[in-house]
Amino acid sequence: MKNPDIFNDVIGPVMRGPSSSHTAASWRIAKIGLDILNEPLKKAIVDFDRNGAWAPNYREQGTTLGIDGGLLGLEMTDNRMKNTEQVANEMGISIRYEINSFKTDHVNTVRLKLEGIHGNTVQVLAVSLGGGSFEIREIDGFEVKINGDFYELLLTSKSDDTIAGKLNALFPQSQSITESVNGDSTLVNLKFSNKISVDTLQKLNGLTSLEKQIIVNPVLPVIAGNGTKLPFTSVASLLEYALKENLDLGELGLIYEKCQSGLPGAIVIDRMKNLVGIIENSIKTGLAGTVYKDRILPQQSHLIQKAQNSGKILQNSIVNQIVANVSAIMESKSAMEVVVANPTAGSCGTVGGVLRAVADDINATDEELTQAYFATGIIGAYFAMGPGFSAEEHGCQVECGASAGMAAAGIVQLFGGTAKQAIDAASMAIQNMIGLVCDPIADRVEAPCLGKNISAAVNALTSATMSCAGFNALIPLNEVIETVSSVSQQMPTCVKCTGKGGLAMTKTACDLKEKLKLRSTAATS
Repeated sequence: MKNPDIFNDVIGPVMRGPSSSHTAASWRIAKIGLDILNEPLKKAIVDFDRNGAWAPNYREQGTTLGIDGGLLGLEMTDNRMKNTEQVANEMGISIRYEINSFKTDHVNTVRLKLEGIHGNTVQVLAVSLGGGSFEIREIDGFEVKINGDFYELLLTSKSDDTIAGKLNALFPQSQSITESVNGDSTLVNLKFSNKISVDTLQKLNGLTSLEKQIIVNPVLPVIAGNGTKLPFTSVASLLEYALKENLDLGELGLIYEKCQSGLPGAIVIDRMKNLVGIIENSIKTGLAGTVYKDRILPQQSHLIQKAQNSGKILQNSIVNQIVANVSAIMESKSAMEVVVANPTAGSCGTVGGVLRAVADDINATDEELTQAYFATGIIGAYFAMGPGFSAEEHGCQVECGASAGMAAAGIVQLFGGTAKQAIDAASMAIQNMIGLVCDPIADRVEAPCLGKNISAAVNALTSATMSCAGFNALIPLNEVIETVSSVSQQMPTCVKCTGKGGLAMTKTACDLKEKLKLRSTAATS
């Protein structure tokens, strides 16, 4: 199993919408589906298994927004993402959603049946893995494994037992060659770490058994297979390396991403600065005021400054700024503005909100803030190696819990603490969030998500403070992360982002959901 990438799997994707599992992953799945179809889209039927986690809330949590945008060829930063139905009508493309029954082995499964303008058809089965990560698992009944981080070459052949061997000889530079048989046909999937050239494709001319050849482009920011060996692997070996080389966690995070991506340090730093800039802008956008019809909470981030000015709350407290910043990011997300899933959209307010507040409080430089984000990223990478970030599988302990641990490490970095102190702070913060349920009210990722993001941010600050003061984390970070996975197995499915448990089932929440449904019906009738 390859290591997670900070930009691919932890800090990112850049997106719109309420949920990275629903919106970002579905956009990526649909975008790759278009490549596989290999001609302009005419019609799409998208369906979900009625027993899956997406069936009850795919519209409310932004799955349709993501799939529509991907199928329409829109980038996430395109403002037309806010009105994909109108764009589809203008382009003459039909996209229909259905709930059906079909065999799945993951709660976040979607099936796309695509038809092109020239009559080509394809059926794609895919799953969302949390935080925007995904996997294409079937193409027209052929088993595949496409995660969007390679250039992929798909070749279909009429039962040629020697085809894989021939391709292996032709393409020694490929990262992998896999076969899948369906009836009397074979699908061969070749993965490349560099763009597939015309010269590469010309090597196929002599293979008479080939029927189709399709190129699938990567949708993740970092292409896999170009990395170099890491000087550390486990959390324990990371701490040993940090002590030996006298490195803090931010420096280790930068080394991790340089090795993982194979990119020069300057490029890696620039990419992080770009992401930090988007996060900072989402704070400014939220504080300036956002409006969006289909949400349950109004703008509230501005109320903190108003209350402070009137003397109703603590004066000049960093907690005030944390609340305002986190709320501003969450409001930007709920208004379909551009945000960074960090590590998910549902928990995107925690890291950015508290790091900005702490940086302002101690007058940290932009360079110091960037290093803090590298510290958060490596904590997220180790979390991704464990349970990952799917609330549908593990509850909110892997969203706000993970973000609390990441933010705690980042704050220690800003404080000038050691790698050991940052790791211990992350351990303490995650310990405090184990077992946290995911129960969005009215299927909107707003409440109690906002409160949980703010609690995670304050938890991060207190955990970082305790660690730097010398408090004992007691349980090592790796054991804490393992515990998150074991606890999730004991949690009922109803409290894992299904809208069927917790606060989502209170009378008030059910009434609110019904009112929103009636309002939506009236608006479309």
